[in-house]
Amino acid sequence: MTHTARRIGRTLAFVLPVVMVLSGTLAVTRVPWAAPNTDTQLLTTASATVSKTAKPAAPQDILRDKLLVELKEKDPAVALTDLQRAVEETPSLARHCMSIAKALGKAAVEQYGPTRAHRFSRPVCDTSFASGVAQFS
Repeated sequence: MTHTARRIGRTLAFVLPVVMVLSGTLAVTRVPWAAPNTDTQLLTTASATVSKTAKPAAPQDILRDKLLVELKEKDPAVALTDLQRAVEETPSLARHCMSIAKALGKAAVEQYGPTRAHRFSRPVCDTSFASGVAQFS
């Protein structure tokens, strides 16, 4: 009888933690009261993978994204003017100017078509906008 009880005890000792894990006890938990108006998720220590901290976006990426939104909401001329101002205010962005202008050219072609997008060309960043328009036309 003690042998059977011991066997049942060992089985429960093995199965009970597995059942708890599978039932979601150690799953991702939402804690809405921790920070109001945020969608915070906490991972328990039983997480199999550790997420890496996201790097903050680089200034040129932030500028490019801002200008692409501006191009879609307004027009490429406004975005190109703001690109030129940003490079004048922050000279370290000058080495990224051509790639940003090409991205604006591509977005202009997608939004306006190649003919109309070409009309917005300006000598910003060595005519990279026009190069972007021509490349994606």
